[in-house]
Amino acid sequence: MTFAHQAPASSPPSGALRLALAGAALGLAALLAGCGGRQDASSPPPTPVAMTDEAVGHYCGMNLYEHIGPKGQILLRDRDVPVWFSTIREVFAYTILPEEPKTVLAIYVQDMGRAGADGNPPADAWIDATTAHYLIESGAVGGMGAPDALPFARLEDARAFAERHGGRIVSFQNMPEDYVLRAPELAPRADLEPVGVSS
Repeated sequence: MTFAHQAPASSPPSGALRLALAGAALGLAALLAGCGGRQDASSPPPTPVAMTDEAVGHYCGMNLYEHIGPKGQILLRDRDVPVWFSTIREVFAYTILPEEPKTVLAIYVQDMGRAGADGNPPADAWIDATTAHYLIESGAVGGMGAPDALPFARLEDARAFAERHGGRIVSFQNMPEDYVLRAPELAPRADLEPVGVSS
Protein backbone atom coordinates (compact mmCIF):
# COMPACT_ATOMS: atom_id res chain seq x y z
CA MET A 1 0.00 0.00 0.00
CA THR A 2 1.58 3.30 -1.03
CA PHE A 3 0.46 6.86 -0.49
CA ALA A 4 1.09 10.03 -2.42
CA HIS A 5 3.27 12.46 -0.47
CA GLN A 6 1.30 14.64 1.95
CA ALA A 7 1.09 18.30 1.07
CA PRO A 8 2.67 20.75 3.54
CA ALA A 9 0.47 21.58 6.51
CA SER A 10 -0.01 25.15 5.29
CA SER A 11 -1.69 24.14 2.05
CA PRO A 12 -4.87 22.07 1.65
CA PRO A 13 -4.43 18.50 0.40
CA SER A 14 -4.81 18.05 -3.34
CA GLY A 15 -7.63 16.05 -4.90
CA ALA A 16 -5.13 13.35 -5.89
CA LEU A 17 -3.86 13.10 -2.32
CA ARG A 18 -7.41 12.82 -0.96
CA LEU A 19 -8.11 10.00 -3.41
CA ALA A 20 -4.86 8.23 -2.52
CA LEU A 21 -5.54 8.47 1.22
CA ALA A 22 -9.15 7.34 0.77
CA GLY A 23 -7.99 4.37 -1.29
CA ALA A 24 -5.35 3.49 1.29
CA ALA A 25 -7.90 3.70 4.10
CA LEU A 26 -10.28 1.42 2.21
CA GLY A 27 -7.47 -1.02 1.51
CA LEU A 28 -6.45 -1.08 5.15
CA ALA A 29 -10.07 -1.57 6.21
CA ALA A 30 -10.21 -4.63 3.96
CA LEU A 31 -6.99 -5.95 5.48
CA LEU A 32 -8.31 -5.40 9.00
CA ALA A 33 -11.42 -7.37 8.12
CA GLY A 34 -9.15 -10.37 7.56
CA CYS A 35 -10.08 -10.84 3.91
CA GLY A 36 -8.88 -14.17 2.65
CA GLY A 37 -7.62 -15.23 6.09
CA ARG A 38 -8.75 -17.55 8.84
CA GLN A 39 -11.43 -15.06 9.85
CA ASP A 40 -14.44 -14.05 7.81
CA ALA A 41 -15.88 -10.54 7.81
CA SER A 42 -18.33 -11.42 10.58
CA SER A 43 -15.62 -12.68 12.96
CA PRO A 44 -14.40 -10.31 15.66
CA PRO A 45 -10.74 -9.27 15.39
CA PRO A 46 -8.23 -10.99 17.69
CA THR A 47 -7.80 -9.33 21.07
CA PRO A 48 -4.61 -7.47 22.00
CA VAL A 49 -1.73 -9.50 23.40
CA ALA A 50 -0.23 -8.67 26.79
CA MET A 51 3.20 -7.07 26.51
CA THR A 52 5.95 -9.14 28.13
CA ASP A 53 9.63 -8.63 28.93
CA GLU A 54 10.40 -10.34 25.60
CA ALA A 55 8.53 -7.75 23.52
CA VAL A 56 11.01 -6.07 21.16
CA GLY A 57 10.35 -3.17 18.81
CA HIS A 58 10.13 -4.21 15.15
CA TYR A 59 12.28 -1.35 13.84
CA CYS A 60 14.47 -0.39 16.81
CA GLY A 61 15.24 -3.93 18.02
CA MET A 62 15.02 -2.74 21.63
CA ASN A 63 12.93 -3.97 24.55
CA LEU A 64 9.69 -1.99 24.73
CA TYR A 65 10.07 -1.41 28.46
CA GLU A 66 13.17 0.70 27.74
CA HIS A 67 10.93 3.42 26.27
CA ILE A 68 8.40 5.79 27.78
CA GLY A 69 5.13 6.59 26.11
CA PRO A 70 2.56 4.57 24.17
CA LYS A 71 3.44 1.34 22.36
CA GLY A 72 1.74 -0.44 19.48
CA GLN A 73 1.09 -3.95 18.23
CA ILE A 74 -0.08 -5.31 14.90
CA LEU A 75 -1.57 -8.80 14.65
CA LEU A 76 -1.01 -10.59 11.35
CA ARG A 77 -2.88 -13.49 9.80
CA ASP A 78 0.24 -15.59 9.26
CA ARG A 79 2.10 -14.84 12.50
CA ASP A 80 1.44 -16.20 16.00
CA VAL A 81 2.98 -13.29 17.93
CA PRO A 82 2.35 -9.55 17.49
CA VAL A 83 4.64 -7.21 15.64
CA TRP A 84 5.62 -4.78 18.42
CA PHE A 85 6.39 -1.07 18.09
CA SER A 86 8.10 1.32 20.50
CA THR A 87 6.48 4.39 18.91
CA ILE A 88 3.11 5.07 17.32
CA ARG A 89 4.69 6.61 14.22
CA GLU A 90 6.27 3.20 13.59
CA VAL A 91 2.84 1.56 13.72
CA PHE A 92 1.67 3.84 10.91
CA ALA A 93 4.90 3.38 8.95
CA TYR A 94 4.35 -0.39 8.97
CA THR A 95 0.94 0.06 7.35
CA ILE A 96 2.34 2.43 4.71
CA LEU A 97 5.64 0.85 3.65
CA PRO A 98 5.10 -1.46 0.65
CA GLU A 99 7.67 -4.02 1.78
CA GLU A 100 5.80 -4.85 5.00
CA PRO A 101 3.16 -7.64 5.12
CA LYS A 102 -0.43 -6.59 4.48
CA THR A 103 -2.10 -9.56 6.19
CA VAL A 104 -3.25 -7.33 9.05
CA LEU A 105 -5.97 -8.65 11.37
CA ALA A 106 -5.90 -5.92 14.02
CA ILE A 107 -3.90 -2.89 15.15
CA TYR A 108 -3.77 -1.80 18.78
CA VAL A 109 -2.17 1.21 20.47
CA GLN A 110 -2.04 2.31 24.10
CA ASP A 111 -4.42 4.97 25.40
CA MET A 112 -2.46 7.97 26.66
CA GLY A 113 -5.56 9.13 28.49
CA ARG A 114 -4.71 6.45 31.06
CA ALA A 115 -0.97 7.13 31.26
CA GLY A 116 0.64 7.60 34.65
CA ALA A 117 3.09 10.28 35.74
CA ASP A 118 5.91 8.24 34.19
CA GLY A 119 4.33 8.60 30.73
CA ASN A 120 3.44 4.91 30.44
CA PRO A 121 -0.15 3.66 30.07
CA PRO A 122 -1.14 0.62 32.18
CA ALA A 123 -0.80 -2.88 30.77
CA ASP A 124 -4.50 -3.15 29.88
CA ALA A 125 -4.74 0.21 28.07
CA TRP A 126 -4.84 -1.26 24.54
CA ILE A 127 -7.38 0.35 22.19
CA ASP A 128 -8.32 -0.15 18.55
CA ALA A 129 -5.89 2.01 16.57
CA THR A 130 -8.46 2.76 13.88
CA THR A 131 -10.84 4.48 16.31
CA ALA A 132 -8.25 6.38 18.39
CA HIS A 133 -7.69 10.15 18.32
CA TYR A 134 -4.04 11.09 17.71
CA LEU A 135 -2.27 14.19 18.97
CA ILE A 136 0.61 15.06 16.65
CA GLU A 137 3.14 17.91 16.46
CA SER A 138 2.87 18.53 20.21
CA GLY A 139 5.61 19.51 22.65
CA ALA A 140 5.68 16.02 24.20
CA VAL A 141 8.42 13.47 23.50
CA GLY A 142 7.50 9.79 23.35
CA GLY A 143 9.44 6.58 22.76
CA MET A 144 12.96 6.76 21.27
CA GLY A 145 13.29 10.30 22.68
CA ALA A 146 11.50 11.84 19.70
CA PRO A 147 8.12 13.51 19.12
CA ASP A 148 5.43 10.92 18.54
CA ALA A 149 1.74 10.60 17.73
CA LEU A 150 -0.07 10.17 21.05
CA PRO A 151 -3.25 8.04 20.88
CA PHE A 152 -6.31 8.69 23.02
CA ALA A 153 -9.52 6.68 23.32
CA ARG A 154 -11.51 9.80 24.22
CA LEU A 155 -11.44 13.00 22.18
CA GLU A 156 -11.79 15.11 25.32
CA ASP A 157 -8.57 13.60 26.74
CA ALA A 158 -6.71 14.41 23.52
CA ARG A 159 -8.01 17.98 23.62
CA ALA A 160 -7.01 18.43 27.27
CA PHE A 161 -3.49 17.17 26.53
CA ALA A 162 -3.27 19.47 23.49
CA GLU A 163 -4.17 22.46 25.66
CA ARG A 164 -1.09 21.79 27.78
CA HIS A 165 1.34 20.61 25.09
CA GLY A 166 0.08 22.06 21.81
CA GLY A 167 -0.27 20.11 18.59
CA ARG A 168 -3.28 19.05 16.56
CA ILE A 169 -5.60 16.06 16.65
CA VAL A 170 -6.10 13.72 13.69
CA SER A 171 -7.89 10.44 13.11
CA PHE A 172 -6.29 7.17 12.01
CA GLN A 173 -7.49 7.74 8.45
CA ASN A 174 -6.20 11.33 8.35
CA MET A 175 -2.72 10.76 9.77
CA PRO A 176 -0.34 12.72 7.46
CA GLU A 177 2.14 10.48 5.69
CA ASP A 178 4.86 13.12 5.81
CA TYR A 179 4.54 13.25 9.61
CA VAL A 180 4.88 9.46 9.83
CA LEU A 181 7.82 9.06 7.48
CA ARG A 182 9.94 12.15 8.18
CA ALA A 183 13.15 11.55 10.12
CA PRO A 184 12.58 11.79 13.89
CA GLU A 185 13.75 14.99 15.53
CA LEU A 186 16.23 13.75 18.10
CA ALA A 187 17.99 17.04 18.85
CA PRO A 188 16.98 18.51 22.24
CA ARG A 189 14.55 21.44 22.10
CA ALA A 190 13.50 23.68 24.94
CA ASP A 191 9.81 23.27 24.08
CA LEU A 192 9.85 19.46 24.16
CA GLU A 193 9.47 17.35 27.28
CA PRO A 194 8.88 13.65 28.04
CA VAL A 195 5.22 12.65 27.89
CA GLY A 196 5.07 11.95 31.62
CA VAL A 197 6.21 15.43 32.64
CA SER A 198 3.35 17.70 33.75
CA SER A 199 0.99 15.73 31.52
